[in-house]
Amino acid sequence: MGAEKDIIIAVELASTAIRAIAGKREPDGSMQVLAFAQEESPNTIRKGIIDNIDKTTQALSRVVAKLNDKLSVKVNSVYIGLGGQSLRSVHNRVLLQFDGMELLSHKTIDKMHDTNSGVVYPNSEIKEVVPQEFTIGSRSVVDPVGMQAEMIEANFVNIIARTSLEENIRKCVSAAGLEVQEILISPICQANTLLTPNEKRSGCALVDMGADTTTVSVYVNNILRHLCVIPLGGSNVTSDITSLKVEAEEAEELKKKYGTAFRSDTEDKTGHKINLSFDRTEEEEKLQEIVEARYEEIIANVWHHIASYKDKLLTGIVLTGGATRIPDLQQAFARQTGGELNLRIAKGLPENISIAFGVQVGEPDRLSTLYSLLLAGKENCVGEESKAPAQGTLDFEPKEEEPIEKPEPEKPEEPEPPKEPKGPSTFSRLWKTLSDMLSDE
Repeated sequence: MGAEKDIIIAVELASTAIRAIAGKREPDGSMQVLAFAQEESPNTIRKGIIDNIDKTTQALSRVVAKLNDKLSVKVNSVYIGLGGQSLRSVHNRVLLQFDGMELLSHKTIDKMHDTNSGVVYPNSEIKEVVPQEFTIGSRSVVDPVGMQAEMIEANFVNIIARTSLEENIRKCVSAAGLEVQEILISPICQANTLLTPNEKRSGCALVDMGADTTTVSVYVNNILRHLCVIPLGGSNVTSDITSLKVEAEEAEELKKKYGTAFRSDTEDKTGHKINLSFDRTEEEEKLQEIVEARYEEIIANVWHHIASYKDKLLTGIVLTGGATRIPDLQQAFARQTGGELNLRIAKGLPENISIAFGVQVGEPDRLSTLYSLLLAGKENCVGEESKAPAQGTLDFEPKEEEPIEKPEPEKPEEPEPPKEPKGPSTFSRLWKTLSDMLSDE
């Protein structure tokens, strides 16, 4: 695949694995999934919080490398979800008193927003502000601009989280050589994807049952009213089953094969045996009691956060997440809620998500958070992949070699011609002449 324009990359830091997905927005606003990758990350993320920065960075790097290979592009930035145990909502009220009747303007409302944003929470910071209704006298209004009042009260739901939560995410993304396009509030994105406008308006609770945590979001009149993260999930059920002296992997398989969230009183209890490792057996009823007890605890905690809104939840409860893949979950919720609320389990792909031909993804029921983050992305996250040089070739153009001037070889010195002997000197000639004269005499 060549380089594409406007490819969105979303990353989910889940308790069991780090997952990444790439998608391209269609003209109708839907998203087509182009690639998916995940990396198992045991003992890396706990309760939705980064527990080991180095291992998380390594897993994130490997996941993104897989996307690079599948897309033939280079991932530069990512949208990443913020969740975890410390994420919760806090209600806050801001009151303004005037000397007389005051015409409310946008400036007045902005001042109340600023006052709310200035609230300091110990070891935590505001991640998102959700305005609620404004109260003028005995009236509740959504938009008070243009009205007159002597006093106005603004209600806000502040989504807060531990300060280190986002800091650690940014550290890991930066260490992996990436940029953070935006950190999104996972439960809010999930509600925007899984809940219909009618469900939000009529009143609905979204319950995401994950491996380590269960997140509860309550909507009434199309406004988020409450958000909390319960530190219990499917892995707690698996951990309880290990009390039968089995390993975690075997406990997970037993949960999937024999577990149930609700055992009716009329159920056949004939002492049916199930096989365990090392040629052991155990009563199926005992295993189911363990699973049912833990689910009952999780549901009781969920109901604790929903009960005060039950009269306003006309469309009931929507369930999602990997831990909802257990038989008789709806009956277990009905027992806790007294059967007063409708229940729906969100399954399969969201309506505005499609999968490109040939792309393999994980189980759709486990990816609702990842799909939601993908749909929330807006800016391009990739660039052109630099082409690697072919094997045995250079990644640059060699310069033409300049000819080297070789020095001419030195010529051997020619021997000097022998010197001609010089004639006899004048003295010698005179002496010889004299000698010849004497000899003649």
